Amino acid sequence: MPDSTIFMNRELSWLKFNERVLEEAESVRTPFCERLSFASIYQSNLDEFFMVRVGSLVDQAEVSPKIRDNKTNMTPREQLDAIMPVVRELNARKDAIYTQLMEQVEQQGVHLVDFRKIGRQESEMLERYFDAQIRPLISPSIVGRRQPFPFLRNKEIYAVVVLTKKNGKHKLGIIPCNAGVFPRLIEVGSKEKTYMLAEELILHFMPKVFEGYTVKAKSLLRVTRNADIDADALYEEDIDYREFMVNLIKRRKRLAPVRIELSRELDGDIIDTLCEYMDVDRAQVFRSNTPLDLSFLFQIQDTLRQNDALFYTRRIPQRAPMFEPGVPVLDQIAKGDKLLSYPYESMRPFLQMLQEAANDDSVVSIRMTLYRVAKHSKVVEALIEAAENGKDVLVLVELKARFDEENNIEWSRRLEQAGCSVIYGLNGYKVHSKLCLITRREGDRTVYYTQIGTGNYNEKTARLYTDLSLMTADQEIGSQAAEIFDALAMDETITEAKHLLVAPHCLQNKILAMIDGEIARARAGETAYIGVKINSLTDKTIIDRLIDASCAGVKIDLIVRGICCLIAGIPGKTENIRVISIVGRFLEHSRVYVFGPRERAKVFIGSADFMTRNTLRRVEVAAPINDEAIRSRLLDMFELLLSDNAQAREMREDGVYLRRTAPEGEESISAQEILYQQAYDAAAGK
Repeated sequence: MPDSTIFMNRELSWLKFNERVLEEAESVRTPFCERLSFASIYQSNLDEFFMVRVGSLVDQAEVSPKIRDNKTNMTPREQLDAIMPVVRELNARKDAIYTQLMEQVEQQGVHLVDFRKIGRQESEMLERYFDAQIRPLISPSIVGRRQPFPFLRNKEIYAVVVLTKKNGKHKLGIIPCNAGVFPRLIEVGSKEKTYMLAEELILHFMPKVFEGYTVKAKSLLRVTRNADIDADALYEEDIDYREFMVNLIKRRKRLAPVRIELSRELDGDIIDTLCEYMDVDRAQVFRSNTPLDLSFLFQIQDTLRQNDALFYTRRIPQRAPMFEPGVPVLDQIAKGDKLLSYPYESMRPFLQMLQEAANDDSVVSIRMTLYRVAKHSKVVEALIEAAENGKDVLVLVELKARFDEENNIEWSRRLEQAGCSVIYGLNGYKVHSKLCLITRREGDRTVYYTQIGTGNYNEKTARLYTDLSLMTADQEIGSQAAEIFDALAMDETITEAKHLLVAPHCLQNKILAMIDGEIARARAGETAYIGVKINSLTDKTIIDRLIDASCAGVKIDLIVRGICCLIAGIPGKTENIRVISIVGRFLEHSRVYVFGPRERAKVFIGSADFMTRNTLRRVEVAAPINDEAIRSRLLDMFELLLSDNAQAREMREDGVYLRRTAPEGEESISAQEILYQQAYDAAAGK
């Protein structure tokens, strides 16, 4: 049986991560308008958690109720029972934070009101607005013996009212508050920057809609639906895969509810009725004192844009000094490996490389994996241009990139129309690697130029996420990349990889071998070290080996932004392991693996977190850093992140994360701010 003192349940660990996000909304050190962002992010994170993780557990509880988590031995029902009270505690904290934030919004001259805070004149104006602008656009329904309960869309807000007539029988009235049909924030009277939420307006005037009834109770309601569909389990070989994914997206929108949120108190029997209609457990009903969708906070931000002091200091990705302006990028890569560090450095050299390749007569082919791309993707446009110029362009578009499927489907169509060869993922495995290979004829030689990254080919997230992008003319790495693409084109995965780490067959085992190498050195009395920066740590095989390494005396630093199922600092077990999480202005997304102390360190960057889904059920690629200058730079970055005492939280031996603070009299260290300043200084030649 797993040792509960060493392991943390995955879902409870994720909730601890979202708590750290909520702390940023709470912290007075975060600029005020950015605190609004973190409050909204907390909520959207929690939405996805219920849609995916809770949805999966609900399914497991019905289909495989006795299956147990391999780290904490919890059944699906035990995990659900543990999740719900934690969510209630966090939501209560969120409600308190929201109240504080809205008080400060008022101080900034922006007012979000309800009917208790306005006078008769404003009320009459809003009633006229409701009659003219909203009432004609809403579709009320009544639930009764002959009127079935309507389908409630995922994450949309509904006004629900309990109605009675003289016979005393109750009925439910429901009105969709149609996000997108009319403005969410409605201006109130002539007062500047004074707004009311559309759903509150609708809820107030529901008696006008249901004339002839007496309103006994009313509330806003929001339902969250299960979105965890296993595409591979449902797919049938004799249908078009892209069209299958289109239908799958439609099906996802109709999956079973896993959470009900209410804005008002309702009698228990009414809640029971709602639960019965939607087949939801009473434990999955949540009462909220905040609006049920906080995305409007970004609109509040927009009204305050003129006050720079309320936002993070403006930062712009800088010119990467490793690249010389005006010189072809491929020629520069041919002379030595290059590294881009986002968002501190601009993505432009990579985009320029693709544009050059698209128009270079010597370039024969471009092959690339796409997982998540921007809505208006310059990357895809360059690939389309290359195909139109006669290049052989092969693109693997992962249609199973969760919640990005529709965008990827559209881009796949455009790529095909331009003449690109498009592969829609791989049978049984998601392709999550960030890999690009350009093949060029140079004289009588075929030369490979390879890019391996930690993040998606997405211009938007390259300004918001910390990621790394290696570009190399190392022909052994290029040859290995060519083998990967050849295998993908045959709907296969490679089983051997000499130079790269390649999941599902050649990554976890190589990681374990390098951990074993450090264990052997520690047992021989040598200095041994492991440093890992990832988003999540859940792979029990790797966790067990890290525990072995700790017991052998290997010093281990883990920078894990999100889920970490390993508890650090336990005497005799994980006492040589330190875990920190950095949650700040930019989403920490880069993956770095370090084996050995600095003087002999093997350093890799790649796309894989240490999760079983990444190490064994996806195609992932990690590359060694062979260039000494780049290796030294990455180690410096890693050490800087470890020293962060502004945005870093360190795990205690009880699994609780505590925010680090600078020692008295010393300046705090914000790794993200320092890295950006270094990028500005380097671009200026300092």
